[in-house]
Parts: sequence; C-alpha cells; structure tokens
Amino acid sequence: QVQLVESGGGLVQAGGSLRLSCAASGRTFSSAAMGWFRQAPGKEREFVAALRWNSGSTYVADSVKGRFTISRGNAKNTVYLQTNSLKAEDTAVYYCAASNTWPALDPLEYDYWGQGTQVTVSS
Repeated sequence: QVQLVESGGGLVQAGGSLRLSCAASGRTFSSAAMGWFRQAPGKEREFVAALRWNSGSTYVADSVKGRFTISRGNAKNTVYLQTNSLKAEDTAVYYCAASNTWPALDPLEYDYWGQGTQVTVSS
C-alpha cells in the first residue's frame, strides 16, 4: 500500500504561482513513477505531469508545458508540482498518484491516489 497526501493548493490570481507537494508513505519503493492529474468540474481527469523515480525522467502535458514543472525531493517520498503563470483554465482539483509502470500518462495506469488539493485561479 502507498499513501499519498497532497498540499499547497489555494486561491491565486492569474499569472501567479503555487507549489504543490505530494508526500508518499508506505511501499513507495515499489512505485516506478509519480504523476499529477487534475479534474475540473464537469470534465474528465486530465494528465498534467509524471516523473520516473529512478532516472528523474519527466513528461509534461502540452497544455502546461513551459509553465509547470514536476520534480522530486531528495528522498523517495516527495514529489512537487511547480505551477507558474497560472490561468483561469488551470482551476481544478489536483491529484497526486503512484504507478508501477513507466511511462504512465493514463489515469488507469495508476494504482494509488491522494485525496486532491484545490487550485483556484481568479482572473
């Protein structure tokens, strides 16, 4: 089992920044990758970014490329999502997830999920 807890969401003005954190505990050594997804009201869950633990390789969705960055902490238990130049359309609940495969860009490839953190961007 892997437990994931997100933090760092909030209300920010357009053009602002937030740093989301995901703290993992449990059998984190068995996870190959960590990902961030988001879901806005009435929309499907959308891939944002993913990171491979061993190599640090990353994938970032085209919709946020150049504005969002995924990174890891020194220990294999924290992953971050730095969000810059935020837009109103970035408003969503952001979820952290763990996968046993790589690359993992589809929600179905993820086995564990956090409870989510709300990001609201005011225009």
